[in-house]
Amino acid sequence: MTGDYAASVQGDPIPKDRVAAFLNPGPTSPFRGAGLHRSATPPRGASSPHGSAQARRHRQQRRWATQVVLTDELARRACAERGLPPPDGLEPMHLLPVPETDVADLGSIVAAVLAHSPAARALLADLEREQHIPEPAVRDYYGRNRDRFLTPDALRRGVDPYDDPAPTDLRPYRQVRDGIAQELLRAAARRAFFTWLDEARAGVAYAEGHEHPGDPSHPDHEHRH
Repeated sequence: MTGDYAASVQGDPIPKDRVAAFLNPGPTSPFRGAGLHRSATPPRGASSPHGSAQARRHRQQRRWATQVVLTDELARRACAERGLPPPDGLEPMHLLPVPETDVADLGSIVAAVLAHSPAARALLADLEREQHIPEPAVRDYYGRNRDRFLTPDALRRGVDPYDDPAPTDLRPYRQVRDGIAQELLRAAARRAFFTWLDEARAGVAYAEGHEHPGDPSHPDHEHRH
């Protein structure tokens, strides 16, 4: 791999300028005005024996941005393989806040990719359509998470949801069943997305300085969510 490339996918190079454009959009960049909610950006590092905190942060931001651009590229390829309509490119034309819950559940890189990459969102939606949640799993979730289905009156009275609550203290299964099923579908699709991403990364090679931020082979590595 030459010095012009941040990474390669199955031997196909990803130019460094794509990463630079995403990270530092200029007046003519397609990523002008790009931004993320601060919770989705890589964390600021403390002082490092390998350079100043600012230099370390810049190195990690470059590695983090490489992952966003790379995952978008992998998702585009997956969409093409699945026969999905060609998605638009990365779309950080304005500030796209990423919910704290998504960052916690997905990690900052995947949360940012899903916020900025139509290809990644299209792939996730297609994966969700492939999932099937059997009825016993939905009912089991209802039975194991009674605290989520207490009625407002039961909450006010401090009812213990696991101490044989009265039927009237719980919202009926038929009222919450569809919501539970959708939540389980979403979780299953996200797990499938992570499985796909792990497999897709097998054909990736990184240039020095563009490794995954959590790769322990480089001195600045950190793996935080």
